[in-house]
Amino acid sequence: MLNPLRHILLLTTALLCISVSASPPATYTNPLINQRADPHITKHTDGFYYFTATVPEFDKVILRRATTISGLSSAPETTIWRRKSSGVGSNQVWAPELHYINNKWYIYVALGVANQWRIRAAVLEGTGANPLTATWVERGLVQTNWDTFSLDMTTFVSPNGTRYLVWAQQEPSRTDENSSLLIAAMGSNPWSIRGPAVTISRPTLSWERIGYKVNEGAAVIIRNNKIFLTYSAAATDANYCMGLLTANANADLLNPASWTKSQTPIFVSNADTNQWGPGHNSFTVSEDGLSDVMVFHDRGYKNINGDPLNDPNRRTRVQKLYWKPDGTPDFGIPVTDGLTPVRLRSATSTGGAGTNGAVYVRFLTSATSGVGSGTGAVNLAETQFRLVSPGLSGGQGTVSLESAVRPGWFLRRYSGNLLRWEAKVNSASWNTEATFLQRDGLLAQAGEGGEKAVSFEAVDRTGNFVSFGPDGRSLALVQSGQDAQRATFYLE
Repeated sequence: MLNPLRHILLLTTALLCISVSASPPATYTNPLINQRADPHITKHTDGFYYFTATVPEFDKVILRRATTISGLSSAPETTIWRRKSSGVGSNQVWAPELHYINNKWYIYVALGVANQWRIRAAVLEGTGANPLTATWVERGLVQTNWDTFSLDMTTFVSPNGTRYLVWAQQEPSRTDENSSLLIAAMGSNPWSIRGPAVTISRPTLSWERIGYKVNEGAAVIIRNNKIFLTYSAAATDANYCMGLLTANANADLLNPASWTKSQTPIFVSNADTNQWGPGHNSFTVSEDGLSDVMVFHDRGYKNINGDPLNDPNRRTRVQKLYWKPDGTPDFGIPVTDGLTPVRLRSATSTGGAGTNGAVYVRFLTSATSGVGSGTGAVNLAETQFRLVSPGLSGGQGTVSLESAVRPGWFLRRYSGNLLRWEAKVNSASWNTEATFLQRDGLLAQAGEGGEKAVSFEAVDRTGNFVSFGPDGRSLALVQSGQDAQRATFYLE
């Protein structure tokens, strides 16, 4: 008798009208770097990725560089600034960010004072082609509207050419809250602002006020004629999460009314993937320049003893940032440890990515839309799968397809040529039925966004490939000569 629990999830497709171009996968292994919080990665014009982050000791500013994002994991670390014996910079050293402005390097960093709760945003300036070997000097604190708790300063240039500073600061009139988000135009140099700053977000929503009442850790990405500003909220435990502000690219960014705030968090803890407290992100680009990549920290466990800030195990993670049909970012979920997942777009998609719609392999539960139904709200994680290599039964060139939204569930041939998702079983025969040879696409044509075409051949049924059925929802094995288009998928 078949286990009814293994009937709950079926592999279906969702017909999604995609108005933005697809791009190849950005494949990395998480966590990228252990015990590094508030991570910031930037790709410079010299071809190097530069990394900085908060260290658990809160006592120095470190930098790494590598020609790939993955290479940062093992890159040597250089300390370019250390905690001082007294005065500003003699206590906390939090959340450094590295930026290149007017041919010099700048690090925005929050610095504390020994034996006081006095944290302010400060600036370091580096001269030299390589920031790891540059000559660094202190440019002091950024003078803002008030002399109050401030941190997490970042900078960006709007499409009209104006450079802005954004940071978190406690407003004197709102001392029951920890920090709001402020913005100002940069002044005559990178450590000054022009005119008074304005507040664009306060921790007024319930999910922003758990443990602490916080808006902090802003990061900006500009796409599709919009400015998207992410930020983090709540205490730095499992409640930590990310919110989103959006403005039109040509709007007056110093007018709070120009910014629209998402009423729900856009990136949160996930028990299924065992990722807790994701946040304080930054953005970079993949090595080929075709995909956006989100950088963030989280922990691999929920419960923390004592103050979360004293727990050293926030770790740096990266995963591809996707885009919705309306041109807004799709953050998905913090994916499980190990290899980052991909999406599988069917070659049956009419007109290719970004034209008349795309058909994605989808992991669907009866609880969301009914067994076998391709309707209902689609979330990104339902269309993401980890290509476990080698496959569960081993062998060169083999893979097993594991759900991103339900780790431990794999695609398996369960009866004849029929396929479905099942929770992994410790059985050699089961592993064989869940293992496929990844081949070049039977339909030998790359996707319009440069995505690779692939097909999946059953290891125990030579010449039989994973394919969409005629209904466009179910999956089955078909012989290679029957329908190459339905048996070809593009990796995103």
